[in-house]
Amino acid sequence: MPLLNKAALLSAFLLLAGCAASEEEARGGADIEQEPLGLFTSLPIYWAEGQDIAAMLESNSQEPSWVRSLLEERYDLTPLDTLEKDAIDGLDRLVIAQPRALAPSENVALDEWVRGGGRALVFADPFLTQHSEFALGDPRRPFDVVLVSPILARWGLTLEFDDTQSQDERVVAGPDGDFPVQLAGRFALGDGGEDARCSLSSDALVADCAIGAGRVLLVADAAVLDTESGDAQRRAALSGLLKRLD
Repeated sequence: MPLLNKAALLSAFLLLAGCAASEEEARGGADIEQEPLGLFTSLPIYWAEGQDIAAMLESNSQEPSWVRSLLEERYDLTPLDTLEKDAIDGLDRLVIAQPRALAPSENVALDEWVRGGGRALVFADPFLTQHSEFALGDPRRPFDVVLVSPILARWGLTLEFDDTQSQDERVVAGPDGDFPVQLAGRFALGDGGEDARCSLSSDALVADCAIGAGRVLLVADAAVLDTESGDAQRRAALSGLLKRLD
């Protein structure tokens, strides 16, 4: 590689490292050690939708999403692009929101991580309603339909969707207060689920599962995470769900 290109790459790396260090120093101003939290999602939570390397270099001057800000108030947030064993070992908590389809090895790693004592908040939306600038099929677009059947089956759950329901956003009574949903799914208890004990909310929107030594809280909708609608109701609902993992 030409010397000039190497120097440019090194400069970009140092700039990114400097931005990360500045953010860490700002968060560490109060002498409170935050628990680590892994974030695995296709939603524009940590980075803006379709953000490229150039935009990342300028991210310190951009306003983060309200979801990211709320998570970083409580946790030392780490974005993940995989759920393989070496990526999640060492973490006690995960937020998994509208993920891509998991590889078989990721399903195994996640299941073993939970059974070993991990705690996860999972948003699995069968019909995502969040606005996207990108057309259907564009890889930069969040996943419109969640594909998590293998891991749900392992935990004794299935995800269902009623296509006759109203398309309007509505508010339901969640476990910790009112909860905005739109074209939501519902969970059902299925066969299997070895060493997994799940209870469902009255509308089956939320499944609370004790799995081995760990726990998973699953929500069959992701409207609460709409990054363009950071209202007080959404903030309160997400905060309530996070507290249930403590």
